[in-house]
Amino acid sequence: MTVIIDGKKTSSEIKDELKEKVAKLNKQGTQITLAVIQVGNDPASTVYVGNKKKACEYIGIKSLAHELPENTSQEELLQLVGKLNQDPTVHGILVQLPLPKHIDEDLVIRTIAAEKDVDGFHPESVGKLSIGQKGFLSCTPAGIIQLFKRYDIPMEGKECVIVGRSNIVGKPMALLMLRENATVTICHSRTKDLAEVTKRADILIVAIGKPRFITKDFVKEGAVVIDVGIHRDENNKLCGDVDYEDVFPIASAITPVPGGVGPMTIAMLMNNCVEAAL
Repeated sequence: MTVIIDGKKTSSEIKDELKEKVAKLNKQGTQITLAVIQVGNDPASTVYVGNKKKACEYIGIKSLAHELPENTSQEELLQLVGKLNQDPTVHGILVQLPLPKHIDEDLVIRTIAAEKDVDGFHPESVGKLSIGQKGFLSCTPAGIIQLFKRYDIPMEGKECVIVGRSNIVGKPMALLMLRENATVTICHSRTKDLAEVTKRADILIVAIGKPRFITKDFVKEGAVVIDVGIHRDENNKLCGDVDYEDVFPIASAITPVPGGVGPMTIAMLMNNCVEAAL
C-alpha cells in the first residue's frame, strides 16, 4: 500500500520540538529574533511571509517585518541588510524572493551575514554544504531529508534521481543525498531520454516547475516520489510537478501537493533560526 508522506503533520511535530527549545532559551534570557524583508507586494510572497510570521509566533520567535515599497532602491535595501547584520539582537535575516527586477538578488544574498543566513542561500553556506561542513542548510532540501528520516525511508545505497538543478532545491538536494550515502543523478532540461533515467530511481525528487509533468511512465514500481512543485491548474486547484493520481498506485511512498514538502520548508527555516541563536 502506498504511504502518503504527510509534511503537514511532520512539520507540526518539528515546530512543537522547536517551541520547547525556544522556551528554554527564553528562560536563559535569549529572545530569538528573525528579520523578514519583503520588497513590493507580490501575492505569493505575501502568503509565504504571512506563513513565516505565523510559524514564528507559534514557536516563540520574535519576527521583525520590514515591508518595503516596490520602488525601494537596491542601495536602500542593502543599507537595511547592513544595519540588521550589525544588530546583535537579530539572529536571522530573510529577504523574501523574488525581488523587483531592478535589484540584484545575488548581491543581496551575498550581503546578508553568513551567520544570519537562515535561508541557507549565502555562498558560504553553500560552500560548507559542498565540503561537508556544518552550516545552514537550504530549507526545502533539509525538510525532505527530515521526511525521509521520520518516515524511516532508507537513503544509503539507494539510487536517487533529482529532476531540476536550481540553486535552491536541485543542487543542495543532491549534496544532502550524497551526505546520506545515496547514489545521485541530476536531470535537467538538456537530459536525453529523461524517462529512462528517472525509471532507475529508488527515490525520485522532482523540482522542475512544470505542472503534472511526471506521470507513471517516468516512475519505477515501488519508488519513493517527492514532489517539490506547486502550481494552480486550469480549475485553480493546487497541484505539483507530479501527476499525483497517475503515479500514486505505483509509488511505495509519495508526497501530496499541498501538504507535502511545502510545510517542511517553513519548519526547517524555523530550525535554522533556532540554530542561529545557539
